[in-house]
Amino acid sequence: MGYAMATSDRLDATFAALADPTRRAILARLCSGEASVLELSEPFAMTQPAISKHLKVLERAGLISRGRDAQRRPCRIEAQPLGEANDWLETYRQLWEGNFRKLDAVLHELKSSSGKRTAGKRKRR
Repeated sequence: MGYAMATSDRLDATFAALADPTRRAILARLCSGEASVLELSEPFAMTQPAISKHLKVLERAGLISRGRDAQRRPCRIEAQPLGEANDWLETYRQLWEGNFRKLDAVLHELKSSSGKRTAGKRKRR
């Protein structure tokens, strides 16, 4: 598999995992530190097995990892896939910023030429 395909597959997995609000909430919680499945399931009205399914999706996407601490398997957030998604989105942010700068320039030019025409009309009276 080529680099572009691997990157595309990782982005697909990342965005698919982020598409679910429960998984985004889990990631938000993990930003403040690692947590167990029990701790992660507390704010949700769902069973631990349901939370575990969400965790498996996040883990397959590389967004979290699970450690081993005696009987406990704490989950922690992994930054790399989010960084890759951010890098991909950054390209489009730059594109939009460039388009907005061009639009600002056109609007400024229109405003300037409109002001000159209005001033010219006033002088003729």
